[in-house]
Amino acid sequence: MMKARSLYNSVRAASYEPRATSEPALAARGPMARSSITLSKKKLSPLVAIVGRPNVGKSTLFNHLTGSRRAIVGDEPGITRDRLYGEVEWLGHEFRVVDTGGIVPDDKDFIPAEIFRQAKVAFEEAAAIVMVVDARTELAGPDRELARLLARTGKPLFLAVNKMDSDKQDGLLDEFHVLGMRNMFPISAEHGRGVDDLLDAILKVLPAKPKTTAEDAEFAEKNGDEDTPTSEEPHEIRVAIIGHPNVGKSTLLNQLTGIDRAIVSPIAGTTRDSIDEVIQYKGRKIRFVDTAGIRRKGKTHLMAEKLSVVMARKNIEDADIVLFMVDATEGASGLDANIAGYAHESGRSVIIVVNKWDLVASGEKRAVSQSKTARIQDAKRPQDRALYEERLRYGLKFLAYAPVLFISAHTGKGTEKILPLIEKVAAERRKRITTGEMNRFLKTVDFDRASVPVSKRVKIKYMTQAGVAPPTFVLFTDRAVKLHFSYERFLENQIRAAFGFMGSPIWIKNRARD
Repeated sequence: MMKARSLYNSVRAASYEPRATSEPALAARGPMARSSITLSKKKLSPLVAIVGRPNVGKSTLFNHLTGSRRAIVGDEPGITRDRLYGEVEWLGHEFRVVDTGGIVPDDKDFIPAEIFRQAKVAFEEAAAIVMVVDARTELAGPDRELARLLARTGKPLFLAVNKMDSDKQDGLLDEFHVLGMRNMFPISAEHGRGVDDLLDAILKVLPAKPKTTAEDAEFAEKNGDEDTPTSEEPHEIRVAIIGHPNVGKSTLLNQLTGIDRAIVSPIAGTTRDSIDEVIQYKGRKIRFVDTAGIRRKGKTHLMAEKLSVVMARKNIEDADIVLFMVDATEGASGLDANIAGYAHESGRSVIIVVNKWDLVASGEKRAVSQSKTARIQDAKRPQDRALYEERLRYGLKFLAYAPVLFISAHTGKGTEKILPLIEKVAAERRKRITTGEMNRFLKTVDFDRASVPVSKRVKIKYMTQAGVAPPTFVLFTDRAVKLHFSYERFLENQIRAAFGFMGSPIWIKNRARD
């Protein structure tokens, strides 16, 4: 637990790589998707793929190159599964790097086969490939098979012999000449030894993109460079997809982005690293982050699972909006309430997404109800959406402000409503009300209707909005006392009735004014 907490405290903003949705994928999503989602015109830097069999140090090298702790690292083999992208800067040049899962080419099991499929996508995108091997273990069949596979790509190859922490181990290099790669480098990804030589060699084969300086940007603007933005771009909307394991988060990410970005399987806990993908919707960037499923504390045993939950919670805190997913066939459990509570308490805007509704609507499955009365109602109206939402809101009372969508991530039904709703909730989150409007609003509120003990009542002299994202209001009152919960809830409801703020929590603070 201490290791997980240490990582949580030390993780900072990771290097995320914007990637546009592909044209064929958009075509598959229909005319409505094509009309609203556009491709990014940003010229991407060249890409370097990091590959190798499990547990050789690929993620450690990725973290060292990107200067982040984005990839989860541990002693357990097979932690990384999906592709992770990051940015590298070296000697004034920039390029991208992608971390892949451990490859075992001949393993036919579902997860290893999907990891291999994701890695092959990285091969095709990459301008150069770094194969990582472990100097402390003997070469195995998967190493030789992978080397032969990479040689057939025809791309520049580099062999990084990892875990060579001192010059005394240089004799271990001889064994790896059998792989047939001329560009071989002894490195220690953990300590950074030899990594600079590897980067120097990579730059020689890449059409490296020089880092843009302030002077370059000014020159490009004066000369009308169309690739350089002349006005400030709108705020990027960060959307985290959260929920318990196997609720359909990765399927929804793939559906929204139009590509098979994340591995999807019926095995709970398939996603471990947080996977992100960027699309442009009506000229604005939306970054979706698929997080690992959050389990109960007693259910997480492997360190990789514990760190996945830590990273998921960090991604919630970094997000603007959270898509909180609920399995329609299970309903909102105590665990779901805890997960949603993380988003609510951190001030994130929330959209509740009820997934797998097609199974309930078709009668294939029936929603699980907790009470006997609810089960009787379900028997009479099993596909009643309004009844289901009423029961859902009862279990998630603190999310009364969050809109609810019923979708099927698998078929795509209902997902077309998500992007317009994200756009609306993002605008509501940053809405600002003038002090004059707030004080005129105060005069219309009948505070005698608030069910608050007389001893806890305060007189509000005036009120102002102090911040946005989330909307934060400051009351100047006649007494320096903490607002009674009922009083605060009453005022929040009145603010929402007058000004909206759909999907966003409202924070209210009070100060005494003499």
